[in-house]
Amino acid sequence: MSRQVFLYDPPERFVAGTVGLPGRRTFFLQASAGGRTTSVALEKTQVAALAERIDELLDEVVRRTGGNAPVPAVATSEATDTAPLESPVEEEFRVGTMALAWDGEDQRMIVEAQALVELEADSEEDLAEAEERLLQDEENGPPMLRVRLTGSQARAFAKRALDVVNAGRPPCPLCSLPLDPEGHVCPRQNGYRRA
Repeated sequence: MSRQVFLYDPPERFVAGTVGLPGRRTFFLQASAGGRTTSVALEKTQVAALAERIDELLDEVVRRTGGNAPVPAVATSEATDTAPLESPVEEEFRVGTMALAWDGEDQRMIVEAQALVELEADSEEDLAEAEERLLQDEENGPPMLRVRLTGSQARAFAKRALDVVNAGRPPCPLCSLPLDPEGHVCPRQNGYRRA
């Protein structure tokens, strides 16, 4: 079966968002352009890591080009997108592997999110070899979302993604674990429920 690549070059919109209530949210990346929309599910930690790495990569691009790259230092208010995900949110796949790159020629950030796949191997070496083959296989690999963003779009995506991640449940002041509306069993309180 040939690989399905959902390509957005450029997207009209690329955002991170959630469906559900804090504590039970499902995180999505959603790209849209030309009347089509692609939504892929991923973990909260993946969203946070992607946003942080995008900011780091953009900062490095600015540093290496001496400030000549078309990358704003912070997300501009015009590029900020606070609208909810486009409905209906239909998951194309669950993300396993993500990759980032900067195309210096076109001055674009490339974000790739590849579907989660389970590999079977007899040893760690076999597993590493199977993973490498999977990543190199452009024709028969798992589904992939590939988005090419301007520097401004990438900064706006990273800001929104971090805002979405931080909009969850507040942390316990003692143990930093998330507080549920009904409280939680705090390990720093010897298991007493903290409200």
